Amino acid sequence: MAQKNGETRSGRVTIREVAEDAGVSVAAVSKVLRDAYGVSETLRAKVRASMDKLGYRPLAAARGMRGQTYTIGLVLPDIRNPFFADVMTGVNNALERTQYRAMIGISQGNPAGEMAMVESLIDRQMDGIILIGATEDRSNLGAIAQRKPLVTVGHHEPEVTSFDTVNNNDQQGGLLVVRQMVAAGYRRIAMISLLSTTSTILAERELGYRRGMVEAGLGGAINIIHAPQTLRDVQIMARRLLQSANPPDAIFCWTDFIALEVISVATELGLRIPEDVGIAGYDNTMYCDFAQNSLSSIDQSGELLGLQATRLLIERIKGRSEVEHFVVPPRLVTRRSTSR
Repeated sequence: MAQKNGETRSGRVTIREVAEDAGVSVAAVSKVLRDAYGVSETLRAKVRASMDKLGYRPLAAARGMRGQTYTIGLVLPDIRNPFFADVMTGVNNALERTQYRAMIGISQGNPAGEMAMVESLIDRQMDGIILIGATEDRSNLGAIAQRKPLVTVGHHEPEVTSFDTVNNNDQQGGLLVVRQMVAAGYRRIAMISLLSTTSTILAERELGYRRGMVEAGLGGAINIIHAPQTLRDVQIMARRLLQSANPPDAIFCWTDFIALEVISVATELGLRIPEDVGIAGYDNTMYCDFAQNSLSSIDQSGELLGLQATRLLIERIKGRSEVEHFVVPPRLVTRRSTSR
């Protein structure tokens, strides 16, 4: 007999007890748990109702021995960046009507930490892995994909076939920002990018920035500054840039997280935004719309990226082998920060 806490005197509620309560066979309950093909919605609802009533929770370890744990690993480089919260919302929305649940790991944005986190998730028998803003090189990503179904968010490798990718068109996004700044009258446009040797999204955004400057006849004014992602380093870099002998009149930042800090530094130095310096970010996170920020930014639909990455991963887990590369077109949201 089930107790109020969802357990019997002998321990956890068993699959047999669920079957007895639902008036179905143990095999039928097993099919529902495995999300097997051909299970009717009536049977599914009946079994789920009994599971909720009895407080049944399948053991992940036991399910892993049968081949699936119905858990996926989600690896983020940094939990402070609000864009990753948008992606995670999309992942959770995609998982809402499935048996799958996500476990999250933070890699601290370095290859060693990322690989250690991936190994930990594999050791815990994740059915598949989503890497967001991957720092791994191509050979490592291929090695991971040989062991577990893999989808990357923010990694451009259109020729790869062993794993799926979900991206914004980052080159087009960088180009859109520069075009808008030039149209607003800015000419000394600099870009603050992340200090990284492996990030393909940074390479694409920088290429878009370069294309925009050359297209506007400003190729001689191209100025890309690479900074670590720590806020203190960004503050130092932004202050040095804005107090230089020939400071930029506009700055394109590779992410909103950095752009908001640059706004803070510019304000502290007594500069007017957008009159003295225009500032744009990337991601269009919720903080862009705050009146004190009013930050122009590229919307790359973070929730959609998370939703599509999860869809692709579950399809991979279920056996799809054909590669898919999903690309979201960027959209520039112009606000006061670049509307001189």
